Amino acid sequence: MKLFYAPGACSLSPHIALREAGLVFDLEKVDPAAGTTKAGLSYADINAKGYVPALRLADGEVLTEGAAIVQYIADLAPQSGLAPAAGTLARIRLQEHLNYLASEVHKAFTPLFRNTTSEEGRAAARANVIHRLDYIEQVLSDGRAFLVGEGFTVADAYLFVVAGWTKPTGIGLERWPYLQAFVTRVAQRPAVQAALQAEGLAA
Repeated sequence: MKLFYAPGACSLSPHIALREAGLVFDLEKVDPAAGTTKAGLSYADINAKGYVPALRLADGEVLTEGAAIVQYIADLAPQSGLAPAAGTLARIRLQEHLNYLASEVHKAFTPLFRNTTSEEGRAAARANVIHRLDYIEQVLSDGRAFLVGEGFTVADAYLFVVAGWTKPTGIGLERWPYLQAFVTRVAQRPAVQAALQAEGLAA
């Protein structure tokens, strides 16, 4: 398998999942602005959507969309506990969190990474991010270690990545103590440290 990624982007989530699952994979860095990979390939030929992540399988099939990719990774290594068994309520809860993170939290950050967003647009986007993360704080406020209980899942990898975007956008995590503690806890995982190191993001 080969994961196409951009450092610090949402592709960090499946990168973490691959390492947590103990799977063998290669990495290829993508320059989204240029539309090329480190090897000089046209990224549009790999993923016509133009954004990361993309996971190329051994048979040449390419998977896109982070929330789908991480579940595929989890199912390749069921012993890892990265996703509850299919058909269980816990699996539906995992999918619920993944969909919320992808459609609400992730997308709420998008205007803050665009140079063309007006100050008024940035203020609205920040307010939207805060509102979305307020819900995550509420979920974590019952003392659970992770989103679906006491075990780390692929949803936690995704949350760790998007929560990390509060730093470059100037939002910070101070107003969400449970989420801040969650990020600190996840950051200490060896697989997370390895992924950060590989992408040049380690402190």
